[in-house]
Amino acid sequence: MRELLQDLFEKRLGMFVSEKRSNKLFFPKAERKQEALAKRSAEIVKINASGKIVEEGKDEQFQTLKYATHYQYLIKQKGLLYLEEEVEERIAKFYKGALVMDEEIVKPIQNQSVTQEVIESLLPEHDERISFEYNRLKAVQYAERWWNTYNPAFKKFENNCTNYISQCLRAGEAPMRGHPNRGNGWWYQHTNWSYSWVVAHSLKNYLGISKSGLRAREVSRPDQLILGDVICYDFEGDGRFNHNTIVTGKDAAGMPLVNANTYNSRMRYWAYEDSSAYTPNIKYKFYSIFDE
Repeated sequence: MRELLQDLFEKRLGMFVSEKRSNKLFFPKAERKQEALAKRSAEIVKINASGKIVEEGKDEQFQTLKYATHYQYLIKQKGLLYLEEEVEERIAKFYKGALVMDEEIVKPIQNQSVTQEVIESLLPEHDERISFEYNRLKAVQYAERWWNTYNPAFKKFENNCTNYISQCLRAGEAPMRGHPNRGNGWWYQHTNWSYSWVVAHSLKNYLGISKSGLRAREVSRPDQLILGDVICYDFEGDGRFNHNTIVTGKDAAGMPLVNANTYNSRMRYWAYEDSSAYTPNIKYKFYSIFDE
């Protein structure tokens, strides 16, 4: 069983590298990756990957394996080489020793049912400034340290993307405010936290309106962002934002590379066109954190 999965795993790796591709296999993940890279005049010149069994199950007919694959892509773009990484969780099913299914485990997009009461309570109560200097280096260092694991000092959520971004901002010495009102400000304390700390749509709202403490300026283009800035994603284009990333690098064209949780990844191209969550209706918000 594991041997069959290992054989398929090794064959699929060649699908990511142009010179090794075969018409005999179709792997949607590799196809999306190749198409997104081609738009940037970039390519994967080398790939490493390792798999880890997470869970095994068995019933009367099927055997099931859940496993995580850690990909490392060496990407070349206009003379620049950089390493992108991501972790994908998959599930494989076997029937009488034969592999009958192997697919990505699609995690639920964060519930964005933010009530009007919460949105209104996010409005700042006053314009008092909390003086701080955003330490972009510390924010990025934290993003690199914890992109594929979880800091035990904080609660881990099933959809952890915004919790991770908030931790990065806090590591950059952004001040918290609003406790104990969960609908006000941006904060985390022991076993409680604001909506803006953990909910993607709420953090987007907070960054757009905050006039005190952690503040940001919305910009119109991704290339205006620098390290430590934040990108918010509305995959369906319905006005409810469901993902956030932090800028941790730039590619050869000066475009952001980002880190994220939930679908753990680092130095990923900002547009997410290679993601299974991507749709043609996707919308973005670009926030540059104030340094003051």
